[in-house]
Amino acid sequence: MFERYDPANYEIAWERLLHMTIVILVAIAIAWIVHKILFALLHRLSRLSDTHLDEMVFDKLERPLRWSMIAIGISLASQFDALLGEFWEVAGKFIVPALLGWVAYVLVKAFTYALEYKAEISDDPVAARSRKTRIAILSRTITFAIVFVTVGLMLVGIPVVREIGVTLVASAGLAALAVGAAAQPALKSLIAGLQMAITEPLRLGDLVVVDGHTGRVEEIRMSFVVVRIWDERAVIVPTSQFLDQSFENWSRQNEKLTGPVFLHLDPATDVEPIREEFLRFVATQELWDQRTAAALMTEAHPESIELRLAVSALTIGDLFTLRCVVREHMIGWLRKNMPDALIRHRLEVEAANARVAGN
Repeated sequence: MFERYDPANYEIAWERLLHMTIVILVAIAIAWIVHKILFALLHRLSRLSDTHLDEMVFDKLERPLRWSMIAIGISLASQFDALLGEFWEVAGKFIVPALLGWVAYVLVKAFTYALEYKAEISDDPVAARSRKTRIAILSRTITFAIVFVTVGLMLVGIPVVREIGVTLVASAGLAALAVGAAAQPALKSLIAGLQMAITEPLRLGDLVVVDGHTGRVEEIRMSFVVVRIWDERAVIVPTSQFLDQSFENWSRQNEKLTGPVFLHLDPATDVEPIREEFLRFVATQELWDQRTAAALMTEAHPESIELRLAVSALTIGDLFTLRCVVREHMIGWLRKNMPDALIRHRLEVEAANARVAGN
């Protein structure tokens, strides 16, 4: 009924376990030494480079490659030990895909950082934003693919999951319909992100107007875009909306813009003195880039006229500040020099009472 205790069997088992442990330790030690020598040489070579990017890439790769070399060492050692071979046959199905995915992920992140660094030091800010946008979208797409494939390879190592996969392949028609329907939103976001990287309707740092919100593009994801507006709120917009609907991009080529300041005045106002004062004042402002300065009457109604003062600046921020300064100065100048030009809608109660009393 019970298996008889046999000291010889236990002694053999302990010997096999001890032998496997020694083989593993030797494999780890050799892999660690090879890794140390290899990266010592790589770090020495990177110091001879003119940029620190090589050193940064090697630093990112050092840790995952250390574990990868250890896994390779154990895999080779399993050829010389039957017990280790049995263990590695099961564990390797999970460890190897995980390590390969880790190395690929770190490589993508390292090269993404290197490319972003080169974009940052570019002299052309528009081209830099364009490169950073493509790098961000493509790196996230590649990262998603790496994670997806890695998890898939690890799950294939589970017999139950493999059997499910065979069953799904056998019923490929229904499986394709089900997977297609379930993955439609994800695939739409993925395709929209790739279209965004290729066509570039907007880039990181662009000033856009979408759904009535004006703000800077702070982040571009595969499924959504983060727009940071002036009061620091974050507006989350689906990526596909920028491809399916119209929106305004104020910095598509550069940030040079022309903006208006509107003055609503009395119809009897003499416009020429206002135009002269506007041109004189704008000429004294450092924010003005000397491209556009014009005062035009754009509307005329029985109760009022609309005077548009157009100014330009090199950046969107400078333009906003310049418009505010011009608006404040012109209202103050009108109040002091041409008060009759300002429209007043007041109820003169005392005068009305006096007229009633006189009657």
